[in-house]
Amino acid sequence: MTDKTSHQGEGAKRRVLLGHIIGAHGIRGAVLVRSYTADPDGIASYGPLQSEDGRGAFVLSVEGETAKGLICRVEGVSDRTRAETLKGTALYVSRDRLPPPEDGEYYHADLIGLAAQTEDGAPLGTVVAVANYGAGDILDVRPEGASRTVLYPMTDDVVRRVDIAGGVIVLAPPDEVDAGDEGVDEPDDA
Repeated sequence: MTDKTSHQGEGAKRRVLLGHIIGAHGIRGAVLVRSYTADPDGIASYGPLQSEDGRGAFVLSVEGETAKGLICRVEGVSDRTRAETLKGTALYVSRDRLPPPEDGEYYHADLIGLAAQTEDGAPLGTVVAVANYGAGDILDVRPEGASRTVLYPMTDDVVRRVDIAGGVIVLAPPDEVDAGDEGVDEPDDA
């Protein structure tokens, strides 16, 4: 699964967030890019990337890497002043330009919007985000009519089936801990 992706509006053509321009680098127009692709240098191989509003097109070439990110050239940008104006620009690509994921792997953008349900068909809600805080992917599911979401680990024990074409993800929610017993030690009767 790619590290980070973002799904754009339901009615809009699906796009995936591949990175951000995080600042200028040097005086000749290079920029620093935080890449979210599996191979960070691969961000330049997708051809023109779009800004969040879809109006800007950015052709990148990778020149190096620092601890902060990739050092890239943006076609048409040749001075620091212009490079600085790009800071914060999100870089998207059309979902159909990404290679198909391997079996058992999914792009976050493909999971967002799926109807989550249990194995017996009971609705759990809609996948609204996929997060990763370092220990693996977590599905963020919003039950219908609820303001809060429920988190489900994206493990084989919990995720039973993913049907992208059918718009459904089947989950086996982990057993709930009895809130009345949580953290309470009973006194010994000795």
